[in-house]
Amino acid sequence: MKRSMATALGLAAAASLVLAGCGSSSGDGDDDATSPATAAATEAQDPVTLSLAGWSLATTPEFQELADAFHAENPNITVELKEYDAANYDTQMIADLAAGSAPDVYVLKNLKNFYTYQSGGQLVDVSDVSEGLGDEVSGLKAYEVDGATFGVPYRQDSWYLYYNKDLFDAAGVEYPDGSWTWDDYADAAEKLTPALAATGAKGTYQHSWQSTVQGFALAQTKGASLLEDDFGYLEPYYDRALKLQTDGAQESLGTVTTNKLTYQAQFGTQKAAMMPMGSWYVATLIAQQASGDAQKFAWGIAPAPQFDSSTTGTSKTPITFGDPTGLGINPAADDDTIAAAKKFLAFAASEDGAKGLAGIGITPAYVSDAVSEAYFGVAGVPTDDLSKFAFSTHDTKPENPVNKNTAAIQNILNETHTGILSGSTDVAGGISSAESRVKSEVAP
Repeated sequence: MKRSMATALGLAAAASLVLAGCGSSSGDGDDDATSPATAAATEAQDPVTLSLAGWSLATTPEFQELADAFHAENPNITVELKEYDAANYDTQMIADLAAGSAPDVYVLKNLKNFYTYQSGGQLVDVSDVSEGLGDEVSGLKAYEVDGATFGVPYRQDSWYLYYNKDLFDAAGVEYPDGSWTWDDYADAAEKLTPALAATGAKGTYQHSWQSTVQGFALAQTKGASLLEDDFGYLEPYYDRALKLQTDGAQESLGTVTTNKLTYQAQFGTQKAAMMPMGSWYVATLIAQQASGDAQKFAWGIAPAPQFDSSTTGTSKTPITFGDPTGLGINPAADDDTIAAAKKFLAFAASEDGAKGLAGIGITPAYVSDAVSEAYFGVAGVPTDDLSKFAFSTHDTKPENPVNKNTAAIQNILNETHTGILSGSTDVAGGISSAESRVKSEVAP
């Protein structure tokens, strides 16, 4: 499996944040944990309670899974969750760090803002933890700065194409087969929409995030770079997205934002036959189908549509994008808490932690045969050959290279995304404006 990093978030309060200049600290002690991956972490002698950030706790079970599984192995350490708003996670976390009210362990939701946290002194050096982890952990290098490690990945997402087999059958359209380019995807959406008119479903659903267009364009276009002021590679991806909106095969951005549509409801209640989305949604859809928040229907995952046929087919490696999701430690915690937190990070990145996550449909950063077996043993996970191929075989490119300018450039491109899909600017004009803004607003 080839997997690497990143998706995008906003950084609304970064410019005004005065980050505390706390130094890294660590605890000492002998480690008698049963998991080899915890060898670098220190032993907490007395009962300790850790606070852990999370979001959408009712529909995102990974945080409680890690907390419970870790406590089972370390009964002297209890992990309590602190819930944040998923859409405004980084803004709220930045504010809490500045106010001294942030949890002991917080999630590095993507790489877009990692530079801000690390350069502001808001992450403990966890090199002693990372040194105990093996090559099976994907995305670890993304958290290295000047030879030190400031975060540990527990999850590694990649974007797939989800599809509703029942709606495809009702429309008489053939399922994705791993050979699709984006033109094939668009053609299928155009066929599905009129065939499903009586059900009210559209051919596809692309959520309002810039990732749904820009993430694929950056990953799949040879020579494309986020950190340069040439964004012409976005043009064919926006031309296609706009045509799907105009033809009614996809909800318009205006409808998505005005009606506050969620991707979970659009796919989970069969309002769309297809949806490009990250691998984390597997766990959510399974949980929602079990609870009744999503309808029961047959579904599968396919590789993301490709730029051209050079990377299509099950004999080749399709290109997609994704991000590691990591954990970092708040340096404001005391030494005993930091020692316990390091044990938690080591567990989250271990095979034991990964098997627990895989057992609820999460794609963990740790990769092994035992983890894959746990993943496809989950009731509700599709087990057809194409779904297994999509899970196991892909070259996952980063959406957010770790750089001081990443957040600023992504914020400009997010405004470009909104302008183009809302119709307030044409594709060429929006891209040209973004290039000009990067030249004038972003420091070299």
